[in-house]
Amino acid sequence: MTEPRIVVVGSANTDMVVKAPRIPAPGETVLGGRFVMAAGGKGANQAVAAARLGCRVTLVARLGRDMFGQQTRENLEREGIDTACLAWDEQEASGIALIIVSADGENAIAVAPGANATLSTMDVERAEPAIAQASVVLMQLEVPLEAVRCAIELARKHGVRTILNPAPAAPVPADLLRAVDLVTPNEHEAALLTGVKPHGETGAETVARALLSQGAQAVAMTLGKRGSLLATAEGVQMVPAFRVQPVDTTGAGDAFNGALAARWALGVPLPEAARYANATAALATTVMGAQPSMPTAAQVERFLSQT
Repeated sequence: MTEPRIVVVGSANTDMVVKAPRIPAPGETVLGGRFVMAAGGKGANQAVAAARLGCRVTLVARLGRDMFGQQTRENLEREGIDTACLAWDEQEASGIALIIVSADGENAIAVAPGANATLSTMDVERAEPAIAQASVVLMQLEVPLEAVRCAIELARKHGVRTILNPAPAAPVPADLLRAVDLVTPNEHEAALLTGVKPHGETGAETVARALLSQGAQAVAMTLGKRGSLLATAEGVQMVPAFRVQPVDTTGAGDAFNGALAARWALGVPLPEAARYANATAALATTVMGAQPSMPTAAQVERFLSQT
């Protein structure tokens, strides 16, 4: 079977993670425990997730000309990701994320985007040959919207399917929603996009239908411990979650998106792809760190065979 090709346009960060008993309240200091520094950033996370699941992945991102940027490039290459479309910024530092993870696996994150905020349409245009050969182009919102729009336009030009993960939560113009093939918000992001706050399964369905009414062609909404919800013009269906004991939920959404893109690139129907993505995300919560937690295809298949 030919390896599916995926182009990811997005961010690359270095994550600095502290495990703590709980997320501190404003003004509070909490004595933490284990510290982990790992590669992160939604774009790079999703690229690594797809690569470990057997895809040929190109990452379009911008790095600072510093120690963190060099380490990021080396890490991506170790994962087998094509780094030819990485751009270097001579003024801005590489992106950094400060993350606190509570005892129950929840997290609080602050990001200094650095060079991610300077990813330009020119950077994306240089990746057009890779986009033209891709099966899926996957994007998020940790880079400028102009770069995302450019990636969508180039993908449409070459008949390549697109996935927009609207994270972190931010407004998305209606014409952009209409232009992508699949939108993958979590509940908070979906609420911001629609102005409708979901409450339970029924509420999530209402929000998903609202996204469709705004022009989204298809929606795959992540619902945490409840799994995910798919909505298309043909209908809405829940895709159940897998039960695990979470250690760190950082990167679980990125695992879901990378896996969904990987299966969709193979031509797998969305419901089946979403079930696979749910399993991948569940496994990702059982390991500390974002990219270190991304499972391999063999690990996901073994997990699915045991459930």
